[in-house]
Amino acid sequence: MTPDRILSWTPAAIVFDCDGTLMDTERHWEVARELTASDFGVGTEPDFARRAKGLHYTECGVLMAREAGRPELAGRLTERLLSSFRTLAAETPRTMPGARELVANAAKFAPLAVASNCPLEVVEECLVTADLRRYFDHIVVPDSATRPKPHPDVYLAAARYCGAAAAETLAVEDSHCGVQAATRAGLRVLGVGPWPGEETAAMVDLWVAALDEPRIFEWASERVARRLRG
Repeated sequence: MTPDRILSWTPAAIVFDCDGTLMDTERHWEVARELTASDFGVGTEPDFARRAKGLHYTECGVLMAREAGRPELAGRLTERLLSSFRTLAAETPRTMPGARELVANAAKFAPLAVASNCPLEVVEECLVTADLRRYFDHIVVPDSATRPKPHPDVYLAAARYCGAAAAETLAVEDSHCGVQAATRAGLRVLGVGPWPGEETAAMVDLWVAALDEPRIFEWASERVARRLRG
């Protein structure tokens, strides 16, 4: 990792992942996967949660069905996953530590976007509930022309919509799947969350335990001050 590539740099745009990065919703996906598997009486491998983290929910449903030896259940598992997640997320919305402060500061010196594997309406609901939607110029999610993470499409599109070159754009991510997408798109990457292991950490420019780390707050505040000085 090369922290100076982040901490001594001012990006032309910043693109945030949503689940587990801005919103404390990754736990809801974990519970939704457990409930769905239990409801359908299907089992998964012990490390399923790790491998499913960050995947598009449809891919998660397919993976769950395949590992259970019930590929015909993929569609129903996917529907139940999303339904359970939306219920859980609506009940206890919460932002990740430092996310609100970083977003508010970052919006003062760079255009912001969200790149997520979740459906657009789910991302919108989360950001509106958390009073974060107003800071983001664009939300990019997979569609018929945009492949989900770990493909680079959502990050390439987000940078383009912000009017920035990929190499001048910062991605903020918490999962191996998302980090793969951002690095394949050519963005610099700030990783956040529990230590992900050497494989993922080696792909990012800087990994922090949380967005409320003092050096991240200081980095953003310094760039706001520079912008105000003109």
